[in-house]
Amino acid sequence: MPNTKSAERRMRSSARKQTQNTSVKSRLKTLEKSYLALVKTGKKDEAATAYRSISSAFDKAAKTGVVHAGTASRKKSRLGIRLAGLK
Repeated sequence: MPNTKSAERRMRSSARKQTQNTSVKSRLKTLEKSYLALVKTGKKDEAATAYRSISSAFDKAAKTGVVHAGTASRKKSRLGIRLAGLK
């Protein structure tokens, strides 16, 4: 339990941020999973649109600090390579 008012405030703030960050990370994983399913089936047009949306989502998450900028960049790069590998 917090000893000071400010610590109590920080605890509430941290809990709010944690739920928001968890929500964003979950959405990223869902987008990535659906994108990989499209790539696996070979639907290049749908995969390209999905790649744009997941790329945008990773950029936003990195901008707000939910994921590290390098992590977002690495994920986008690897997902893009998979898209380029489609025939």
